[in-house]
Amino acid sequence: MRADMLTAVLHDLNGTSADIEASGVISTDGLMMAAVLPATLDEDRVGAMSAAMLSLGDRSAKELERGTLEQVLIKGDHGYVLMTYAGDEAVLTVMAKPNAKLGLIFLDVKRAAESIASML
Repeated sequence: MRADMLTAVLHDLNGTSADIEASGVISTDGLMMAAVLPATLDEDRVGAMSAAMLSLGDRSAKELERGTLEQVLIKGDHGYVLMTYAGDEAVLTVMAKPNAKLGLIFLDVKRAAESIASML
């Protein structure tokens, strides 16, 4: 039931922008809770990579005196990966196209993360 609600939030998020290609809700220990991913992406790999990047981001933010980590942004040749905390126990990971309008995506992701946090 909860997974269905999370998946509905992800479908809504993916529908807000043609620039969003994939999204997932991942527990902070790397387990996929819900996902809307293309068949070419492995859920387990996305979950593990997200957990690893968040762990490194948390440590970097603390060590470099940047305060509490809010999000991690990765830019590659083929687009972006944005990871944002959705409460204390989960992370929202979004993949976007290289020409994506990041301001709008940040806003939509923030709203989705707040909605997810309220469900967990």
